[in-house]
Amino acid sequence: MSPVRVRPVLAVAAALLLSACHATPRPLPEPAPVRPQWQPVELALPAGATGRPVLRDTARCAGRWYVVGGLADPAGETRPAAWSSSDGVTWAPIPVRGQTFYGRQHVLYAVACRDDGMAALGAKTGGVHGNPRTGTWVWRPGGPVREVPAAFELFGGPRAVSASRLAAGPGGWLVAGARADGAAVWTSPDAEGFVLREGVAELAGDGRGRTAAYDVAAVGSGWLVVGSLLPPGGTARTPLSWFSADGRVWRRVVLPVPSGAAGAAERVVPADGGPVAVGPLGDRFGVWRGCGDCGSPSAGAAGAAQGWRRVGGFGSAGPGVSTVDALAASGGRLVAVTGDGAQRRLWMSRDGGASWLPVITPVPVPDGGDAALAVAVRDDGLLVVADDGKASRAWWGTLPAVDR
Repeated sequence: MSPVRVRPVLAVAAALLLSACHATPRPLPEPAPVRPQWQPVELALPAGATGRPVLRDTARCAGRWYVVGGLADPAGETRPAAWSSSDGVTWAPIPVRGQTFYGRQHVLYAVACRDDGMAALGAKTGGVHGNPRTGTWVWRPGGPVREVPAAFELFGGPRAVSASRLAAGPGGWLVAGARADGAAVWTSPDAEGFVLREGVAELAGDGRGRTAAYDVAAVGSGWLVVGSLLPPGGTARTPLSWFSADGRVWRRVVLPVPSGAAGAAERVVPADGGPVAVGPLGDRFGVWRGCGDCGSPSAGAAGAAQGWRRVGGFGSAGPGVSTVDALAASGGRLVAVTGDGAQRRLWMSRDGGASWLPVITPVPVPDGGDAALAVAVRDDGLLVVADDGKASRAWWGTLPAVDR
C-alpha cells in the first residue's frame, strides 16, 4: 500500500479516537426500584374509642408484629394506642392503660419486643416550657399495654435532651438517648422500671466533644449503641458506636469515614453476618457492618461490636437535613427509611448493605412536620406504617419473587 493511501486512513482513525476521548460519558442507568404489591391493612379502633390513628412505629419478633402510636380527636387531643398481629395482615387493638395525666395523652413513638412481650416509649408535649413528657410502657401477653409510672426527672427535667429508641435482648431492655452531658442510657431487666445511667465514662461527652446516642440493638447478651461526636467548636459530626456487656461500662469506637466526610450512625440492627449501622455520611447515606476481625485484638466477647467496615452507600442529600428514621433486617435483607428534607423514602438491600435499591412506597410521605414512615420486615414481605401529616395508614407489601 502506498504512503499516499495510508495517511487518510490513519487520520480518520486518529480523529475517531480523539472524539471518543472527549465524548460526554453516558450516565449509568438508574437501578430499577423494588415494587412491592401493597395491600392496605385495617387497624380497628379499640372498643368505644374515637379519633384517627396516629401511627409511629412497628416491630416484629417471635412471630408477632406490633404497631404503636396514638389516637387523635378533631381538637388535637391524643391518647396512646397499640395493635398486634400474628401474620402482619390481620390486626387487633391491644387495650391500653395509662396511669398519669400526661401518660393518658401519650403518643407511643418507639417500640421493641422479645418473646415475652413488648415495651414502648411515649411522649406528650406539655408543662410550662412545652417539653416532651416522656415515659415507658410495657405489655405482657394477655394483659393491657401499661404505663410505667416514674419520677419526672428520669426522662425529663433540666438535664433532659432525648430518649430516642429502645431495644430488648437476653440481658433485659435498654433505652438510648442523651442528657445535658451527652449520650446516656436507661436500663431495665424487665421494662417494669428503668435506671438512668448518665455521665458514664466513654459514653458521655468529654474533652473530645459532645456525644449523642440515637439507637440501640441487642448483640449477644450485651448492647450496641450508635450515635455521633461533635468536636469542641466544630460543626461536623463523627459517627460513633459503643458496646457494653452490662449497660454500665462502655467502650467507644469511631466508625470509619472517607477523609473529610462528616456524618452520624443513626440506626443499627442485628443482621446475618454481624450488626449493620446506617446514617448520613457526606452527601449520601453510609452503611457500616460490625466485624470481629477489624477491631481491637482485646475485644474478647465484644467481637463484632469492636470494629466496623464501611460496606456501602446510597441515596443523595436533599434540600434539608438528611436522616435515617428506621432500619429493619430479615436474613440478608435490610430495609431503611430515610429523610432528605423533602420526602421520606424506602430503600432495600439484598446483599447485607453493599448495594441498595429504592422501594416504591404505597403513598408519598413528606419529610417533616407530623409525618412519619416506619417499617418491619420478614422474608416474604414488609409492613409499613405511613403518616403524611393528615392521615395514618398501615400497608402490607408482598415482595416480587426476585426480591425474596
